[in-house]
Amino acid sequence: MEILRAVRVGDIVSGTITQVGRPHGAAVRLDGWLGLASADIGPLDVSWCRLPDEVIQVGRRVTAEVIDVDEERGRIGLSLAATENPELWAFLKGLRPGEVLGGEVADVQRFGVFVALDDGPPHPVYPGVGFISIPELSWRHFDEVSEVVEVGQRVTCSVLCFDTYQGEARLSLRALQPDPFQGFADAAREGQEFCGTVTKLVPFGVFVRVVEGIEGLVPLDELGSMPIETEQVVQVGDRVKVTIISLDRDARRLLLSRKKAGSDPLPP
Repeated sequence: MEILRAVRVGDIVSGTITQVGRPHGAAVRLDGWLGLASADIGPLDVSWCRLPDEVIQVGRRVTAEVIDVDEERGRIGLSLAATENPELWAFLKGLRPGEVLGGEVADVQRFGVFVALDDGPPHPVYPGVGFISIPELSWRHFDEVSEVVEVGQRVTCSVLCFDTYQGEARLSLRALQPDPFQGFADAAREGQEFCGTVTKLVPFGVFVRVVEGIEGLVPLDELGSMPIETEQVVQVGDRVKVTIISLDRDARRLLLSRKKAGSDPLPP
């Protein structure tokens, strides 16, 4: 569609909502010659701090930022959240993956950590504009977030992406730390034996810590020579001899065997 070639991502446009869809997206008739093209606001681009029903109604005038131009479909994608919080949007849009940011832990939740960034504006809803999900906190296993960070702690993180749905910078703490699994993989080999400690029992096997920070799975059929229940063989805390049967660097996956390990007694 010829008209779309003059539209760029980042342009600010105005129009009128003509239809509200479900779940809570909206069709918009843009002003002037852009009204010849189809434009819509996706359900995730309505608002970061208000309910969709408070923001989009048929007949309402809106000003939004162009976030997508699809010439094949003749469609312009819009974001109301961008113009609702222009300072925050501009800051987040300017971030680049891998960029290093500093800040202070503002809140710790079971699902992740909010970070108040040094150079970022405040968030209209959350305690901080930066967010670290649980897997991105550390390479090493931990049971409680408080084992890694606490409120008020200074942190330095790597930017993963701009989460346009939540209006936050997704960050990683572990990206700036060496991955212990890769160091382990440099020296380990299939068939190598270890004396490890059972850390967790699961229906499909047991996890064994072979060295500090490195755990592998012993599948159920590698626990013994006969069909068994996990609890019949080992308990958490037991010392066991295991052999590496598979090591996947990319997936960070270590598979172990107890029945293939040697029969020499374990060290005290």
